[in-house]
Amino acid sequence: MDSHVNKWMVAITVMLPTLMVIMDTSVVNVSLDHIRGSLSAGIDESTWSITSYLAANAIVIPITGWLSRLLGRKRLLILSVSLFTLSSLLCGMAWSIQSLVVFRILQGLSGGSLQPISQSILLETFPPSQHGTAMAIFGIGIMFGPIIGPFLGGWITDNWSWNWIFFINIPAGIISILMTVLFIVDPSYIRDAKMKIDYWGLAFLSVGIGCLQIILDKGQREDWFSSDFIIWLCVASVISLVIFVIVELFAKHPIVDLRILKNFSFSLGNIIIFFVFVNLFGSIVLLPMYLQSLMGYTSTLAGLVLAPGGVATLVVMPIVGLLITRINSKGIVIAGLIVTAYSTYLMSEFNRLADFNTIVWPRIIMGIGVGLIIIPLTTLTLSRMKKEQMGNATSIFNLVRNIGGSFGVAISTTILTRRAQFHQARLIDHLTPFDMPYALGSDRASQALQQRGMESALSGQGGLASIYEQVIREASMMSFNDVFYLLSVMLVLTVPLVFFMRRIYHDAADDENH
Repeated sequence: MDSHVNKWMVAITVMLPTLMVIMDTSVVNVSLDHIRGSLSAGIDESTWSITSYLAANAIVIPITGWLSRLLGRKRLLILSVSLFTLSSLLCGMAWSIQSLVVFRILQGLSGGSLQPISQSILLETFPPSQHGTAMAIFGIGIMFGPIIGPFLGGWITDNWSWNWIFFINIPAGIISILMTVLFIVDPSYIRDAKMKIDYWGLAFLSVGIGCLQIILDKGQREDWFSSDFIIWLCVASVISLVIFVIVELFAKHPIVDLRILKNFSFSLGNIIIFFVFVNLFGSIVLLPMYLQSLMGYTSTLAGLVLAPGGVATLVVMPIVGLLITRINSKGIVIAGLIVTAYSTYLMSEFNRLADFNTIVWPRIIMGIGVGLIIIPLTTLTLSRMKKEQMGNATSIFNLVRNIGGSFGVAISTTILTRRAQFHQARLIDHLTPFDMPYALGSDRASQALQQRGMESALSGQGGLASIYEQVIREASMMSFNDVFYLLSVMLVLTVPLVFFMRRIYHDAADDENH
């Protein structure tokens, strides 16, 4: 990157469109009911507006490095932001659910490259000694989007209309294009690159990643392998990805250079970030479900529980960005993994009598833990990469992070359902006339219903129904505990991997040569 370019203006330039893309992954969720009603769509039809965006996004992320070399980074950035802005306009003007899904696919395809390209530009613009600062900027952006997205989407939908959750991207997109023209410069190795298109790699990657994303998003709703639709998607995904790996290993100009995985620290960093986002997204999905289904919280109160954790992450990240130049980054990552795992363990101790403070503190602890992980782990994983490899490396890293989040949601919701059925069956085994607590509870429930005016002939059945409802709720509570505990254990198991990653050393020569 040219030395005369202001690195702070570059940071603002690349983070603005990245924030837009990340917000659009969550901003639609809270507006689905309004979209469904306005476009006369069913529940499954409306959810395709989310699934199509995520699948298209996932397809483009791993090929960003290749696209940068093919088109030029600056040209790709302008093209991506322009198409994202145009597709946002089209989404807001959608006249049917089918048209909205098509425009969301275009939006996902155009926005998929913005996260990895922003990360690679930041790492190249800032000198090695300031990579922590660069990743703090990037980390704040990727964490701020999921926090503000649902709130902003809900407020806009309630006060204006769902169409405006897309229209607000237009002025931000125009500003981003102008700033890209003024402040982004292609490095010489990209300007001089000559590329051939790897058609087979592109085709098999698109099918494999696209099918995988749809499987993870739709699997639980379709009851996984009980559905022929999911089985065929799995077959297509596995075959495509296997052939893709073979093609890329022998291709002269691979669309994704998998040889980069020979870098041991890079491979370990990808494994760790995968499980971090399994934990993060799994718990973010489970916590509101627990609060609303068992604790009677409204959507607003559930949001208030999640928000402090996001704020904690935003506060911790800049501090960590300054510390990693002075402290061993591996130690910070290990501390973050342990803190995050501990917060999830605390969630596994929740019960149906927990008060607001008991619930919100583990979420704040998790926010601190995630803030400790993201920046030093990203730095350990990517900072030793050559500039020519940075685009490819950030593409793979961002893809693994996003797929980890999708796996986290799929795993958590599936195990939650299965464990609820398991605990319900175990608890019902004790509901027999020979079980004294059950007999006494049934009599008391029946008497309570009679005192409220129910006929004695019906009060017995009402008492049994009341007890059965409590059984279902208790089984559900136990299943939430199980999943939180599993997420905690999975994250703890990644701690030993950090010890095998190479430390980052900064010196003045690095900065001078940058």
